[in-house]
This record gives sequence, structure tokens and C-alpha cells, in this order.
Amino acid sequence: MAIELKERPTPPVPREITTKPRRSDQIFRLVVTIGGMASLVILGLIALFLSLKGAHVLVDEKMGFITGSAWEAITDETGDISESNFGIGAMLVGTMLCALIAVLVGVPISVLTALYLTFYANGKLKKFLISVIDLMAAFPSLLFGFWGFIVFMSSAEYWAKLINKYLGFIPIFDLPAPVFERSPFIAGLVLATMIIPIVTAISREIFDQTPLDRIQAAYALGATKLAMIKAVVIPFGRGGIIGGAMLGLGRAMGETVAVYTVLNIVYQINWQVLFGAGGNVASLILLKFGEAGPYEVDALMAAGLILFLLTLLVNATADLLINRFGGKGR
Repeated sequence: MAIELKERPTPPVPREITTKPRRSDQIFRLVVTIGGMASLVILGLIALFLSLKGAHVLVDEKMGFITGSAWEAITDETGDISESNFGIGAMLVGTMLCALIAVLVGVPISVLTALYLTFYANGKLKKFLISVIDLMAAFPSLLFGFWGFIVFMSSAEYWAKLINKYLGFIPIFDLPAPVFERSPFIAGLVLATMIIPIVTAISREIFDQTPLDRIQAAYALGATKLAMIKAVVIPFGRGGIIGGAMLGLGRAMGETVAVYTVLNIVYQINWQVLFGAGGNVASLILLKFGEAGPYEVDALMAAGLILFLLTLLVNATADLLINRFGGKGR
């Protein structure tokens, strides 16, 4: 009796191991690279446009454009500018004052809010608060300006009077005249309200990424929730907090409509944050652009270039701070 031998199945061909990415990975990498390069190209084109429009004004005005405070354009009978004196020194001081107040007030509130949402709030309350904060981040700045002017101004004036009464011996809280409304203090508080949703969202995302094993180890050692936050969460999220604060600072420095609504634009350097006088570079551009002639428009473009470079400097500083202090908590 013949015995039929079954043929053994052919073994599969070994898969070739290679470091070459698949076609789908190559396409995805190309799309991401194009998107990243597009943002850099757009940023470069903006810088190039501002430079071409405003460079000659910077050459004409020299350092007086940055250190001076006057903004004057005298025209002759034909409407051409016969004499000009453009300086944004006062606006730069106002920009930094308002932005600094916004960061000093908004960042602590944002961090505490993010900690509450991450480690204390639960259930529907947490979802509701997160939705409200994310919705606030999408509000137009004009609404914040109207709210600050119509609703918030009276309360902020009362706080400013209290600060002046009890801390008036400090030079920045002293007043040359009892004018409290439309001051850098009020503008800074409105800007703080605007940056709170952004900084809160960034801080909350960082706190959510805290390693669970470190949190459980802290609890296992007998730490309370507050002690765990101080020992684990804050050191881990320090870089994210700094990055969010610098992002909020950049937003506050470039804000236009909200500051223009709640601040008196005065072409004079004002270090008294409670006094109703000041301005920022963005509000100057908004105020003058509609009635400006060709040369004054170029001067406004030069002011925009200075603000653009200042914002880039803030972002570069944020990167340095994150690289310097952000890794120690990890």
C-alpha cells in the first residue's frame, strides 16, 4: 500500500528589516514639513514687508524713534509732510507696563485654576468649567474692551484708589493728579482677564501629563494632596508654566482694541500705573492709521516692526527659560 507524503507548506518569505520609512510616513513627514515651513515663510514675509516699509523711517529718525515720545507730523499747503517727529518711547513703556500687570495678575490665577481643574474638580463641574474657559479664549478682544469700559471700570477705579491710599508712598503708585480711570492698571487687568484662559489651558495640559507613578509614590510616602502638588506637580510643570506665561505676555503686548478702549492714549512716558494716561504700540497704530499720510503710514509700519521684534525677543526668552528651568522637574 503506497503511502502518500504530504508536501510541507512553503515557509513565508522573511520580512526585510529596514530603517527606510514607509510611503505613508514619508507623505506625512512631507505634509508636516510643508506646514512648518509655510509658517516660517509667512513670518519671514511679514518681517520683510515691515522692514521694507519702515526701515527708511528708522534711518531718518535714528534712536529718537525708540527713545522719543512725541508723534508729530507737520504738513505744508500741498498736504506733504514738511517736518516730522516720530517716537514710540512712551508707547513702549506703556506696552511693557500693561503686559507686566497682566502677567503678574493673570498667571497666578491661571496656575491655581489649572491645579483646581486637574486635582480638585470632578464630574460635570469640571467639564463645565473647562468648556467655559475654552470659550473665553475664543472671545473677540472687542468684547473684553467693552466689558472693561462699561462694567469693570468702576470696580477697578475703586481698587486703584485703595492702592493709592495705602501704597502711595511707592513711586509707581503715586499720582500727579487724582485721575484713576482709563489707566495702565485697568488696561493690565483687562489684559489679565484675556490671557487667563490661554495660560490656564496650557498649564492644565502640562499638569495632566504628570507621571502617575510619581503622584502615587508621593501619596505612599504620606504626602497630602497639597504636599504632592508642591513636590511633584509644580516641579514637573515648571517649564509649561513659564511657556504659558510668556505666551500670555506676548498676547498682552500685541493686544490692540481692548487696550485702546480702556486706556487714555497720551504721548508722554508714564511710570505711574494708576494714573489715567499711557498707551501701547498696537493702540497707537490703530489710532493713527486711518488719518495717516504715506510717510506716517511707513512710520507706523516701523512701530509695528519694533513690536514684532520685541515679541520675537519674548518668545526667544521663553525658549531659553524653558530649556534652562523646565527640565529639572522631569
